[in-house]
Amino acid sequence: MIQAKNITKAYDQVEVLKGIDISVKEGELISIVGSSGAGKTTLLQILGTLEHPDQGSYQVGEKFPFELSQKQLAQFRNESIGFVFQFHQLLPEFTAIENAILPALIRGDQKSVAEKRAKELFSFLNLRNRDDHKPSALSGGEQQRVAVARALMNSPKVILADEPSGNLDTKNSEELHQLFFSLRENFGQTFIIVTHNTQLADISDRKLEMADGRFI
Repeated sequence: MIQAKNITKAYDQVEVLKGIDISVKEGELISIVGSSGAGKTTLLQILGTLEHPDQGSYQVGEKFPFELSQKQLAQFRNESIGFVFQFHQLLPEFTAIENAILPALIRGDQKSVAEKRAKELFSFLNLRNRDDHKPSALSGGEQQRVAVARALMNSPKVILADEPSGNLDTKNSEELHQLFFSLRENFGQTFIIVTHNTQLADISDRKLEMADGRFI
């Protein structure tokens, strides 16, 4: 599903990634761990095509994202990659359902079609009767599940998560971790998760550790 070779990245002549190789099978759930500054988030941003590497090759399925035009790359990202962040990134003035359907609207789907898909996801994610609630009226765990629904809206092949349980209490963290495995089982997505949570890392299919811009 994912193949990256010799990925390098530097900012202001400071090497952040120093020749990363990573291969991830379809349907695999892997975690990436390491201390702050190891390069985990930079790697995730490159895998999500939010940043370009300085060198190296990157393939997702049959696509080579960094060989696409900017317009093609934006479309690829919208349809093939879902993102879950630590701080939800929900728009406060929008309802839960409005936040969730944004990727589908960007793709050009009709609002009614997008809302039907979102409600199906909300049912699966135990967010029934939360459609019209704004983020401020939701618990932390509910906000993160809305963010997961948004990530799943366009049925992407890959879900990238950056410290997804870092802002949650223990109970909600455990529920989110189990949710990832349920999603993998029910929808078949491939997960790459950057985390400091040792419990999640230990139950992943694989745990990769980074230090000083490399896997160790």
